[in-house]
Parts: sequence; C-alpha cells; structure tokens
Amino acid sequence: SKMMLQRSTRSPKDFKLTPARCTSASSSIRCKPRSLREPSLARPKIHRTAAMLRYASDNMPACADGKFLMDSHFAKDSGLAPRQVFRNLPPSQLYELALAFEPGTHITSTGALATLSGEKMGRSPMDKRIVRDPETEKDLWWGPYSPNYVMDDRTFLTNRERAIDYLNTLDRIFVVDAFVNWDPASRLKIRVVTSRAYHALFMHNMLIRPTPEELESFGEPDFVIYNAGAFPANKYTNFMTSQTSIDLSLKHKEMVILGTMYAGEMKKGVFTLMHYLMPMQGKLSLHSGCNVGARGDVTLFFGLSGTGKTTLSADPKRPLIGDDEHVWCDTGVFNIEGGCYAKCIGLKRETEPEIWNAIRFGTVLENVDYDPATRLVDYDSQRLTENTRASYPIEYISNAQIPCVGGHPQNVILLACDAFGVLPPVSRLTLEQAMYHFISGYTAKVAGTEVGVKEPTATFSACFGSAFLMLHPYKYATMLADKMSRHGTRAWLVNTGWTGGKYGVGKRISLKHTRAIIDAIHNGELERGDYVSTPIFGLQVPTQVTGVPAEILSPEKVWSEKNEFASTLNHLGHMFVKNFQCFSDGDAFVGAEMAARILTGGPSPLPEEMVAKTGFGAITAVVAPPIRA
Repeated sequence: SKMMLQRSTRSPKDFKLTPARCTSASSSIRCKPRSLREPSLARPKIHRTAAMLRYASDNMPACADGKFLMDSHFAKDSGLAPRQVFRNLPPSQLYELALAFEPGTHITSTGALATLSGEKMGRSPMDKRIVRDPETEKDLWWGPYSPNYVMDDRTFLTNRERAIDYLNTLDRIFVVDAFVNWDPASRLKIRVVTSRAYHALFMHNMLIRPTPEELESFGEPDFVIYNAGAFPANKYTNFMTSQTSIDLSLKHKEMVILGTMYAGEMKKGVFTLMHYLMPMQGKLSLHSGCNVGARGDVTLFFGLSGTGKTTLSADPKRPLIGDDEHVWCDTGVFNIEGGCYAKCIGLKRETEPEIWNAIRFGTVLENVDYDPATRLVDYDSQRLTENTRASYPIEYISNAQIPCVGGHPQNVILLACDAFGVLPPVSRLTLEQAMYHFISGYTAKVAGTEVGVKEPTATFSACFGSAFLMLHPYKYATMLADKMSRHGTRAWLVNTGWTGGKYGVGKRISLKHTRAIIDAIHNGELERGDYVSTPIFGLQVPTQVTGVPAEILSPEKVWSEKNEFASTLNHLGHMFVKNFQCFSDGDAFVGAEMAARILTGGPSPLPEEMVAKTGFGAITAVVAPPIRA
C-alpha cells in the first residue's frame, strides 16, 4: 500500500473525525480520518518530503507473520486486527521508522534517539483507573486517600474497544513481547501493542529482552498493554474526568492507554501490576534502588525525587542490581525491569558518569532539548519540561550486575531531603520506626519561583511510591518488617537535605559527607559505637562517623537559634502525625495489634503552644539517655 504522512500539530484533545483520502490495506479500501494517521506532536515543525517517504517505504522492515498475534485469546476477545505488525524490531529499525513517521524525532550527537511525547510530558495519576471486580476488590485499597480510582468492567471494555478501533485503522502497529522479573520462578510474559516506534524502543529497553529461542516459544502472554495514547478517551464516558485514561483490569489482565503518549505510563503500569501480583504470592514489591557489595551484601535505597537515590545507589564500588523497581522474595531480591529510566535534568558527566555514559545508540531521550545544528543535548534546559528522561538497557551501566539478582538485603536506607534542617544526617531505626517512616515516605521540597514564598514544603508519598500502590501501605510495611526481622536487616534514615537551619538559612549536607555515611553503613562502622536519642522523633543518632564532622550529627548543635529549632522540629512531628491519619483504616488489613505497633514508631510532638512558650527546654526535657550499639 502507498504510504502517506500528514503533519499534524494538534494535541490529542483536538482529534476530530474529519474526512480524509482513502488508503488501501491488503485487498480492502478503508477511509482513514486524517487525524488518525500519525500521533500529533507539538514541536518542532518538520516537513517530510516525498523522497523521504519513498525511502522509508523501500526500507520498510518485513512484517511479522500475524498468526502469533491473531491466535492469542487477547486478540480474539478484543477484536484486534491490525494491517501490519512489526514484532520485536531491533533498535536500528525502530530508529528508522521513528525518524520516518514520527515528527520531532532526531538522532543526537551521542547516537541516542531524541523524541517527543506530545502534550503530556509526565504521568497522569489522576487519570489512572483500576477496574473493581468481585475477585480482587477485597484485597485492594480503596477510599479517599488511595491512588486507586475505581472503574467498572463495562467502562473498561468501552475504552478497550475505543483503543482497538484506533489501532486497527493504522497502517502499522508495533508489538514488543518480553519479560518482567529476573527471578525465573517469578517471570511473567508481557505484550505491548502500540502505534509508535518510540514506544516500542522504550519498552524494548525497559523490559527483559527475550532471546530468539525465548521469542519463538513465547506463546500466550500473561498481560497485555494496548497503547492507543495518540487517540483520546471520551471524557463523557462514565468514570472519565478528561480525555486521558490509563485503565488496568486484573480480571482481563490488560491495560489500556488513551490520550497520553508519555512512555512512562507503560513502565509504571507494569509496576502497578507487580504491586498486586507479587505481594499476593508473599513477595514484596518495592520502589527502590538496589546495589550489592563485594561481600554479597545487598542494600535497598528508598527516596523520592531530589533525595539522591539514583546518585547514591549508582556506586562505582558496588554493582547495580537496579535503579527503580525490585522484589524481595524468599531467595533474595531481584530487579523487575531490564532497563533504567533516568531523569536527565541537570545531568553532568562529573557527578553521574554511569548515566552519562549510558546515553548512546539505543537510548531513548524523551522530551530533551538540543542544539538543532550540532544535535548536542542541553541537559540543563527546561524549555520543554523539567521531567526530561533517558531510557536505556541496564547493561548500558558498566557495573550492572547481570542477572539482576542478589541475596537478602543487609541494609535498608530511607532517604529524605529535609529542607527544614531538623533531621539528623543519619539515624538507626527500630523495626517500628522503619515501618512508620517507610509508610510516611517523607521528603521536603524547597520554595518555588513564586514571589514571597520562602518556606519549604513537606511531601509524603506512601512507601516512597504512593501512585503505584494497589494494597494498603500497612500491608507492604508489615511485609518489609517481617523480612527484615527474619534476615537481620538494619534500617537507616539518611537526611540528604539541610543542616544548620532550614532552607534559606542553613546549607545542604555535602554529598561527600553523605557518601561517608553510606560507606560507614556498608563497612559496619555504624554497628559499633555510641548512640544518642533525639527529641520528638526518638531517632538513634551515632555520636561519630568517620569523615563526617561530629557537630552536624546532632542538628540542634549547628542551629544558632535553638528555640526556632525546637518549634520547627515539633511542627514537623505534627505534620507526620497529620499525614498518618490517611492510613487510619489500616487495621482492617493487618489487624489492630499490628496497626498500633506501627504507630509506636512515629514522632511524639508536644502541643505547639507549649513549645512556643518554653522553647528549646520543652523538647530537651524528654530526651532519652545515651544508647550503646
């Protein structure tokens, strides 16, 4: 069939069914709406010549035999009947198809493929829907504080049909068949059906790539993603609040994407699925980084954006098991993914050489800015978005551990960037404190660009990834405590934020000192020595750490205004307590006794008027005596 391309600068919300010229497929002639031919991309403006399209046509890869797809019960049930199918193409061919048919796609000076995701340049958590069905609803967390917005089965099938109808009109679709979970006993087969070569390359990178023999015997997938993100949802459909919808059905074992071409929705959709399937098998899914030392000692790193999770877990002395998604099972830990999805904003060779060197041929650079003449990427630019990303296979990290598995963790490190400047640089946690702070998922963001705003803002994300949770946070936390107890795992709270005062007064704890703390955790130094207990939070703080000034270990010692320190610390304690009210229904999932035990790990703030009146003396009156390690 003769291929044509019409450039569109419209976003998904502008799609309308307008008359268009006919295109032929096989022996039939179908009229395709112009707006359905290719995904819309806002910039830059590119004019494809007839010669370019002829070149693309002459060099089109051979289509896959569609039998593998059409014989699947998923295709039969959904009505998927594509014109042409490209299955598991190598990066080089996906490059060519993206460059030919996806405006705004270019090869950068590094060899990476730079592309645009359209109007949506980040996830849309308010548009994510979970189908409520009798088989699974009793296990899932619902309610006003849950990330699981409900959808019924009929609406899911309506959206699926809308997605399938769109995919069936296209000249070509891409299929990626691959795996999740490096543990062979936990491995699942994932099928991705999408309209864009960029999406296929992204999931080629992010999933575990099959060998030719594994692909030949792939068979029926365990889960299917239909990515029709270039076409909008009908916002007048039940349960819709916009023209974007990301819908997951555990019953049908399918996911539907409409109205967003941001590739991260596929990655996190798979992670959301794992957050249900793995715990139901007694395996703990975790939003964490993970590395391993020469002695086989594994460490899990938890932390929200800006806490240093990626930087600290990418330690040249310790091979990387994974940067983002893991499972802790009876034999140890394993990575869920086959790739990494790193933030690029502010990326520098000097500070993050592993990520810098991973950006080469085969890498997808999503929504980055670059010089149009030299194709040099400007990693500091926020012209398109602050959420610039790089997707690459994990073997692009020079010290990655392949296979991506390890033993039982020896240390769990919870990272917080405390912009209030009141948490110690490092604290040893009890099991109860580990559960409480894991559930809290605390960090603090500094003031933005609004004139007059100078105060930091507390941010809480349950289990350091609330948007992806399927079960109640208490469920994940009790599983974590159980595994830590059985395997003798230590938990640590590491503050990478401010010291000597809050943001605007104090200064950021140096990366050098934080690395020294992490080294002291890994070499066992912090297992020995003396500890003191902090007021309000009751944290155990070491009195000395090699390479770290002793005075900054206890935050109050480096605050010049002791009364202000007391009120700030106490106020942060109240914020923790208030946030925990979101989980007051936890006893229904873990029992009243465990729920009460979790609460004992939290802070005990004093009445704010009492601290305002008495000052620093109010909090020092309740400090516990020193503790021997």
